[in-house]
Amino acid sequence: QVQLRESGGGLVQPGGSLRLSCAASGTISSINAMGWYRQAPGKQRELVASITSGGMTNYADSVKARFTISRDNAKNTVHLRMNSLKPEDTAVYYCNAKLLILYKPGSESWGQGTQVTVSS
Repeated sequence: QVQLRESGGGLVQPGGSLRLSCAASGTISSINAMGWYRQAPGKQRELVASITSGGMTNYADSVKARFTISRDNAKNTVHLRMNSLKPEDTAVYYCNAKLLILYKPGSESWGQGTQVTVSS
């Protein structure tokens, strides 16, 4: 089993930056990829960025030039550096881990979420 805990959310002005962190615990060896999702009020949850165990990254088009996802394998932590934040980035951000379990595809774990508010 894998448990995830997010931190780093808060209130920031447009154009500012925040760094989100997600610490994983449990059966770390089962994690194949990790990512960040977000959900704004009245909107569907969407993928923001992901990173595989091999270090390959993917980003939503809306954040590709502004956000950076990274991993610290020694600390079992994934980070999301968010620069040039816009009001439309306001959402609850959730950490996600895709688990590689033989004969059990689709296994995943979610954090509780951290609020990011971009406002002047």
